[in-house]
Amino acid sequence: MVGLPDPAASRAVLIGTAAYRHLPALSAVEANITDLAAVLCDATVWGLPEQHCVTVTDPQSASAMLDPVHQAAEQALDTLVVYFAGHGMRDSESADLYLGLVGSRENTGYTAVAYQHVRTALRTARARRKIVVLDCCFSGRAARTLAAGDEVLAAQAAVDGAFVLTASPRDRVALAPDGERHTAFTGEMLTLLRDGIEDGPELIDLDTLHRVLEERLRAKNRPLPQRSQENGVGRLPLARNRARAARHVPAGPVLATDVRAAMVAAGLGVARMLRAAGRSRDALPVLRLALQEQVPDGERNLLAVQLELSDMLAENGQTREAIEVLEQAFQQVHKIYGPDALLVCRRLADLLQESGNHIQACEVLKHALELAEDQLRVPD
Repeated sequence: MVGLPDPAASRAVLIGTAAYRHLPALSAVEANITDLAAVLCDATVWGLPEQHCVTVTDPQSASAMLDPVHQAAEQALDTLVVYFAGHGMRDSESADLYLGLVGSRENTGYTAVAYQHVRTALRTARARRKIVVLDCCFSGRAARTLAAGDEVLAAQAAVDGAFVLTASPRDRVALAPDGERHTAFTGEMLTLLRDGIEDGPELIDLDTLHRVLEERLRAKNRPLPQRSQENGVGRLPLARNRARAARHVPAGPVLATDVRAAMVAAGLGVARMLRAAGRSRDALPVLRLALQEQVPDGERNLLAVQLELSDMLAENGQTREAIEVLEQAFQQVHKIYGPDALLVCRRLADLLQESGNHIQACEVLKHALELAEDQLRVPD
């Protein structure tokens, strides 16, 4: 079963323009940004560290909007989420989508930010999956242009894996109901992430998110969301389903291996919360303790601990120990086929190169390439 994106290797940039000088204000947008950041950082939903979730409110310029996106694109190795809420615009000379800035004017694209600049950031991002969520008027154009734009862009998206979820169809105004805290689309999405889906899967994937959003918005006679995806990324989970109650699971004997596996998972969760609170040094002994547990058939959990521990050690300047942890993980990857194995190879190669061990870094990258080639040969 594919797990959630690694919070330590993921980034989110949440952009919202609520105040406009020449266009109607969108007061609900500010609440959208604040509440969505809280949900993504909630350990019971995803658990993204707060420092990995950047919010940009009322950007005045293109650089104010796009610089955080490019920075996150350089940092994210697992998943990159880019969210925008505000006025979507069209230029009088084209049908392309533009994202509104505080000083934007209707039908003047040069006063806003062209959506193509967001696509450029996605194309250059290191993350293995990219997610764009647009809550704005005419946002359906983004799905069209990413999926069926020029062939070069479509090919890049197919390689990197891109999923676009938009609030409204093309040429349809996204609804911001009077008196409601959030816009219609984001409000429904927040409710879904907070409450979960009754009788839904344990983990909510992007396709399920879109399907349920469409059902709920249709029932309220509100604009329906659109999606575009490449490389099957829509099947990958984004959040835990909070509606799944443990009481529905039949009781059974508690095995020692179950206890040890729970200890590893709990240690990882505690360490991530400490790190999100800026207490990485307190998180290190927790992760070291979790690594002492030997869990049969539980290598994936231990691998996640090793990745988290190596990341924290590197951040604290303990590069040598970080390499040792990743070298231990590297010995396991031939038994655990999947994205985590490639992530271990990439991180280990980066640290080896930084420490001057270029030959070893090349050997690790060669192994990563062999894993990638094996993946291409595996039938769907």
